[in-house]
Amino acid sequence: MREVAIGIDIGGTFTKYGIVDREGNCLVDGSVPTTKERELKKYLAMLKATIDRDVAGLSEQVAVKGIGIGAPNGNYYRGTIEFAPNLSWEGVVPFVEEFRKFYALPMFLTNDANAAAIGEMIYGGAKEMKNFIIITLGTGLGSGLVVNGELVYGHDGFAGELGHVTVVRNGRMCATGRRGSLETYASASGIKRTVFELLADSIEDSEFRDITFNELTAKMISDAALRGDKIALEAFEITGRYLGEALADTVAHTSPEAIFLFGGLANAGDLIFEPTKKHMENNLLKIFKNKVKILPSELKDTNAAVMGASALVWKEL
Repeated sequence: MREVAIGIDIGGTFTKYGIVDREGNCLVDGSVPTTKERELKKYLAMLKATIDRDVAGLSEQVAVKGIGIGAPNGNYYRGTIEFAPNLSWEGVVPFVEEFRKFYALPMFLTNDANAAAIGEMIYGGAKEMKNFIIITLGTGLGSGLVVNGELVYGHDGFAGELGHVTVVRNGRMCATGRRGSLETYASASGIKRTVFELLADSIEDSEFRDITFNELTAKMISDAALRGDKIALEAFEITGRYLGEALADTVAHTSPEAIFLFGGLANAGDLIFEPTKKHMENNLLKIFKNKVKILPSELKDTNAAVMGASALVWKEL
């Protein structure tokens, strides 16, 4: 009988799940709308019914060993989701406590970026590493820090929020209400803001001149950069500078073997990797120079969050 874990990734619109074995093979995956049931107990009942249906439909018998959950503002210590701005459940949500009423299984919860770090450790490019960092470059910027083989949670479960370190005093407004956070400069939404600032501050010809902010995507910016658009190329240079400088500070804290970049913006390849590496190296102490690799994540983009959540089970058990 094959041993499997259930991985669950809770997003603002959809909750994705997968049934994953120890080798990282996803036997089946699916999703349910997070917003369909605003009441937590009804949502959990819907999620369980959908997962149980898929488990029953597998062509072979499996032994479910546990459930791993990745969620925004997930607190590993308490099994709670706390004040997540993009979820309909308000305040501190006792997610694991309530979900255990539906499943008598080991259950672990952490934030989505930490889950990605554990996924990289169990299934991806960090299998042989005990000290590394993962940076998720999506709409925002998430991070997971691994030191001596263990994820850094801090005393309250929320350590390692690199997206919310201040890189520009009184800089861009963040969704948290603070100003100048790294994710307002180094993320898919951040590079869009950079493009529009460059457009406003120059007369350089660009294919973005007739595109609205809401129409613009990070992929459009990377595609334009590959075609030689100067505004797009400058936007990547600026984004890499902010990210590289911040990573240089982080290296001084944890001295990682490698930093993995994951997410939509990381798919731009050398456009983001090269300036990030350059500016990180330019700002490192000499004792750290040329020691830290910046690598693409080896997790598949389509189900990485689910894989990471499932990896929580194998890591804990």
